[in-house]
Amino acid sequence: MITEWTPARVLITAKTYPAPAKKGVEVSCTGGITAEGNWIRLFPVPFRLLDQEKQFQKYQWISVLTGKAPNDRRPESFKLDVDSISIEPGVLSTADAWKARKQVVMPLESPSMCWLQANRDAHGSPTLGFFKPKVLRRLIIEPDSRQWTPAEIARLGQYPLFGKAPEKMLEKIPYQFKYEFICDYPGCRGHEMSCLDWEIRQSYRKWSRQYGTEWEEKFRQRFEHDMIERLDTHFFVGTLHQFPSTWIIVGLFYPPKSPELADSAIESSTSIARQVALF
Repeated sequence: MITEWTPARVLITAKTYPAPAKKGVEVSCTGGITAEGNWIRLFPVPFRLLDQEKQFQKYQWISVLTGKAPNDRRPESFKLDVDSISIEPGVLSTADAWKARKQVVMPLESPSMCWLQANRDAHGSPTLGFFKPKVLRRLIIEPDSRQWTPAEIARLGQYPLFGKAPEKMLEKIPYQFKYEFICDYPGCRGHEMSCLDWEIRQSYRKWSRQYGTEWEEKFRQRFEHDMIERLDTHFFVGTLHQFPSTWIIVGLFYPPKSPELADSAIESSTSIARQVALF
């Protein structure tokens, strides 16, 4: 099938931690907003296999050729020509309580998670969304397998389709991270959703090395206490290709709740996501 490529300008807003791929070693699912103000899902993105000058950050504008994903019925899903990626300099600022980021992201805010689910079930879309939970109850940390399966190891050992193989094999994160919350929808019974955001998983990698067995205290301070008490937490969410009724959290959006907290707010997502050298 010949792909009809179309140029797109996209602000990257979400990026999942890489996963073993059937083709191409490993891939990340990347979400963004086009210059026209529409959601777009770019998949697959072999992020760690890309040349360094093509490794974009969150809240950075890129120009890229895209084509509708032929085997993905989700309307926001597009494949990309990785060779066409061109990154615009700079990252949208966190100044003034994330004003520059809010100007692009907030127009796409949905009323609730329940609203997103109901519309997807009724109409087949949206399959990407952004909302603020009414009550963020807690962060759940559940143990997971510490090693890849033999099949996953085989995938990670494939010859890469794009660029060169990463210097280190992708690290398996031995925990699942989930948020429990209630959304602003009449009769909401609550939600428990997995968070596959690159930042939260990369933070675990960084702090488990830095703090050893005490990593969880630091981790919960940022991703539970701060997200509940100090920050105006929103979620970027999306459905799974193979399980279209299942939603996951693909990114976190957390400006300070008030201007006086702006200077002391926790470091932006880009500072963690950039640390690919740790892999």
